[in-house]
Amino acid sequence: MKKKILPIILLVICLCMYINLLGYESNLYAQAVSSSAKRYVNPIGRTVGLKLYTNGVLVVGMSEIDGDNGNKYTPYSESGIKEGDMIKEINGQEISNTQELINIVNSSNGNEISIKYERNGELIYTSITPTKGKDGNYMLGLWVRDAAAGIGTLTYYEEATKTFAALGHGITDVDTGDLLNISNGELVTSQIVSIVKGVKGRVGEIRGIIDNGEKIGEIKSNTEIGVYGTVTNIDFINSIKQDELEVAERNEIKTGEATIICQLENDKVERYKIEIKKIYKNAKNNKCMLIEITDQNLISKTGGIIPGMSGTPIIQNNKFIGAITNVLLNSPTEGYAIFADMMMK
Repeated sequence: MKKKILPIILLVICLCMYINLLGYESNLYAQAVSSSAKRYVNPIGRTVGLKLYTNGVLVVGMSEIDGDNGNKYTPYSESGIKEGDMIKEINGQEISNTQELINIVNSSNGNEISIKYERNGELIYTSITPTKGKDGNYMLGLWVRDAAAGIGTLTYYEEATKTFAALGHGITDVDTGDLLNISNGELVTSQIVSIVKGVKGRVGEIRGIIDNGEKIGEIKSNTEIGVYGTVTNIDFINSIKQDELEVAERNEIKTGEATIICQLENDKVERYKIEIKKIYKNAKNNKCMLIEITDQNLISKTGGIIPGMSGTPIIQNNKFIGAITNVLLNSPTEGYAIFADMMMK
């Protein structure tokens, strides 16, 4: 009997050890999944400059040409090109800036040129015969742009990936209103020159300069929910970053008091109180939370939310929960914010 019982006892012991081992491995796996699901960032809240360069040259307008014979011409009229189109090539030569386009057109001597342009992701081919203007130069009658620049707020720096995010919304072309299709760009330091307070019916703004800005990083993408890139100047970012915080999921966000980190004076970042009034958990765009500025110190300086504050990080319960994106025109102390988990994706 003992000889029969012993193997069973050993088998039970082995099974128990195997089950315990599986449980231990499962716990390790659960911890790993939980750990990988959590991300940490350094909220920044500083005003920065953004320089963006298009992937080609953007058509932003059209106009008649006063020809050298006194007549007016519109050489583009039969080409099919519209505002918002991106010219990619002329006569098979890639175009990266406006000067290249001017040089090629002017060297055409009035001969027809072939053009490849992009519209909504589709490549289209056409041709235009340049017109000689009064000044002796050949022209297409198209107004084009190859770059854009402005200021906004650097939202966060993720040390684990050496990446950053800014604005909480994309940069659109001032003339076409379309999201700017960029090839690359630079994140640089900026200097605040003045602040125009927002009032009902009129938005204010943070006015700044970036001409001599120190490079912080490379901009890689301009999206509907923010501008993203890689930090190259680690020493600078280490000198301005805030304490690292866990990124909150939207289900953790509550209505009520929260804090924003904002720069309104050069080399001075402060914290101000806001209230989260509504949360739209199923939001598909960057209007995920309705917020209100409640800090009278901030209101006295800006009147509420103003352009230049887009990207201002929001903190609640010591977690990064999102960033300011929009202001309500008729209520400048109110506006919208994007979820942190949406920005991180």
